[in-house]
Amino acid sequence: MQQGKGVDCLRVIQNHAVLNKGLSCIIPLFFNQPNAIILTSSQLSWQDLQPNITEYASVFSRIEEEETDSLAAVQPRLLNALAYLASQTDGFPLLLVCSQENSDYLALIARQMARIADQPAGLFGGHYHLIADNVTLQPPGDASHPFTGRGEVHFAEWIENDQLFGCVRLHRDRLQLEPGLIHRANGGTLVLSLRTLQAQPLLWLRLKRAIQLGRLEWQSPDERHPLPVSIPPLPLSLKLVLCGDRDALATFQESDPELHELATYTEFEENMQVVDEEDMLAWCRWAQDVALQAGLPAPQADFWPPLIREAVRYTGDQEVLPLCPRWLLRQMREAVMQEATLSEAALTSALEARTWREAFLAERMRDEILLKQILIETEGEVVGQINGLSVVEFPGHPRPWGEPSRITCVVHPGDGEFTDVERKAELGGNIHAKGMMIMQAYLIAELELDQQLPFSASLVFEQSYSEVDGDSASLAELCALISALANQPINQQIAVTGSVDQFGNVQPVGGLNEKIEGFFTICNERELTGQQGVIIPMSNVRHLSLSQEVVDAVEQGRFHIWAIDRAEEALPLLTGVIWRSEEENADDLLRRIQDRIAQLNQQEASHRPWPLRWLNWFNQR
Repeated sequence: MQQGKGVDCLRVIQNHAVLNKGLSCIIPLFFNQPNAIILTSSQLSWQDLQPNITEYASVFSRIEEEETDSLAAVQPRLLNALAYLASQTDGFPLLLVCSQENSDYLALIARQMARIADQPAGLFGGHYHLIADNVTLQPPGDASHPFTGRGEVHFAEWIENDQLFGCVRLHRDRLQLEPGLIHRANGGTLVLSLRTLQAQPLLWLRLKRAIQLGRLEWQSPDERHPLPVSIPPLPLSLKLVLCGDRDALATFQESDPELHELATYTEFEENMQVVDEEDMLAWCRWAQDVALQAGLPAPQADFWPPLIREAVRYTGDQEVLPLCPRWLLRQMREAVMQEATLSEAALTSALEARTWREAFLAERMRDEILLKQILIETEGEVVGQINGLSVVEFPGHPRPWGEPSRITCVVHPGDGEFTDVERKAELGGNIHAKGMMIMQAYLIAELELDQQLPFSASLVFEQSYSEVDGDSASLAELCALISALANQPINQQIAVTGSVDQFGNVQPVGGLNEKIEGFFTICNERELTGQQGVIIPMSNVRHLSLSQEVVDAVEQGRFHIWAIDRAEEALPLLTGVIWRSEEENADDLLRRIQDRIAQLNQQEASHRPWPLRWLNWFNQR
């Protein structure tokens, strides 16, 4: 989930999780008219549904005009930290990099460190001279000697004791010294995975001690037996780069707080903000360099628009593009497998093929809806029922997909209790309960009651049999509750997603593209009516990168997407009646609820014994 977005509603069904994740000028809706057209000032145009790539058309022809250091343009903090480490002459030369720990990242950091670091003038380490049982260390004189370092940069995704430190072997009573990675990197830099060292604590302790002492001491491979001869320690000069994710870095800080405090820290930034042509040019050049370093052909000019649209789906933001070399290489390699070129047609074909390969579960679950095994209405009007939106994530499945969820609410005379059925059945999580309470607080504040609400309500996710958590369905739940209280039906052709705060502001949620496409697929299979659509938070518009099928339907007026800032702005779209009107005796939802409350209070008062009615009259006076 993107940082800053609302928490999606989480529904675990058997072995999979479902992530459930104002109209300032409104033309009234007339749902009873068969050819009614829903028009609002918040309705999005088809151009809003994908990132605007046309403004960068000139950039795609400039990518190969000049050679630049693409990594320096997209990872300036990383390069600054590497340069600082290269010039460090005292203290413990350690750089911690928050990054992935696979070979692609380690190799990239090692290559860049090799470019930044100055080639040392001398040699490091030495030369071991063995005569019988006598081992002496000679100064380094020949760069070809296995224990003589030349100040190179080496990396390893996984390393063990003998591979790192070398070992002592006895073969037919002859002593043999085998070098390790640390000998080849002597005088230079070693780039390692942090989790590799954390999985082997003794390996890390020996490496740290060797760097601190400036010498590498030989150890017997068998702790029960000492070395057969005395071997002089090898002088060591080494800079160390450890790459790990945030959890690994946190563990390192706990286990070695003093060294963590002394270390230099930086991050491999996983994405970049694109706000102008220079940013887009830097990203395209970086992606092109990733392709060329992997031996792939240079991308053609028409390759970039579909790659950017797919990148926006990956990051979830129209102004943020991924820098992950593994993600970029996957898209490019699959495109090359289709047509041996990096073109629009190749990438589009590759993405369609991948979607089809991964669509089995999504199609089976949508069949359940189309066969009415899961009841989802996309026509008509129902009181207290609304279509929420979900994102399904099945453990082990690579692709999430969207589908609607039916949320219902019933009200009856009571003591003002709002029953969250999921919570009562111990199927609702803490965040979902928090969203319910926030929604209730907003509604109670809007009603401005002098006494307790004389109605009780019950809300539930229908046909949900496992845990529900998250607050992104709170807007849909609020609309269902208002519909039930006002006895006003909700248009089932419209689905809703978004969370609300106590002031009625609609907040962003995650998984928006999948949610919209999931509801669109159901409506499209049942035939689009031209009045179907989805209500989303206005703050989510920048996260849209919808499929071309949805974009075409919106452009043709067969499907609609509305973006709102306030909870009350969704109600005219859903019910055809506004929430609040300043006109006297106007027919709005708020007044209907207040009138219904007043009628119920009068009925209760008329059934009270006359002494209680007299006391109530006296207190009012």
